[in-house]
Amino acid sequence: MSFHEVRFPPNLSFGSVGGPERRTEVVTLASGHEERNTPWEQSRRRYDAGVGLRLLDDIEALVAFFEARRGRLHGFRWKDWSDFKSCRPSRAPSPTDQLIGDGDGETTTFRLVKRYRSGEAVYERPIAKPVAGSVRLAVQGDALREGVDFEVDVTTGTVTLVRAPSEGMQITAGFEFDVPVRFDTDTIQTGVASFRAGDLPSVPVVEVRV
Repeated sequence: MSFHEVRFPPNLSFGSVGGPERRTEVVTLASGHEERNTPWEQSRRRYDAGVGLRLLDDIEALVAFFEARRGRLHGFRWKDWSDFKSCRPSRAPSPTDQLIGDGDGETTTFRLVKRYRSGEAVYERPIAKPVAGSVRLAVQGDALREGVDFEVDVTTGTVTLVRAPSEGMQITAGFEFDVPVRFDTDTIQTGVASFRAGDLPSVPVVEVRV
């Protein structure tokens, strides 16, 4: 899959609508009971980039970005303003926000994840597109230094430590992240008159697996 490591203009994605979707297969039995199953282990996010447009200059910027991605051909980064941190939106990321692994004395590479918890249920979301310079790491609560104690691959969401943590030590991380997406259309229809009248174009964007 072709992916461009460029972010959709954040000022245009601000105000957009969207969020996670899941696919659940529901079978109703003769007794009225249901059997439910899902073929998706991970959720998938969808957005509408058209809602965030406010000015005619925004239309021009959108079309330029769309053309550079060749419509649906190339993926890109998207900032989900409602969910782009390892912590709550009102807080700054901390190196102890998310548990990403336990030391075994040998492993040095770990993948960033974010956990969503409600009661006893937990969903673990892989984070593949962290924002450069935002990743903070700690081992057993002791903060590490990027470029000295660890390196981050912002194209895959993996972190590599210089030294393998000892067995049982917890590796935690805090970060900001983008969502890997693509346009879900090969056509954008705009009109100056309709735009001024408040009829905004629909520009669907969908998450991709990377």
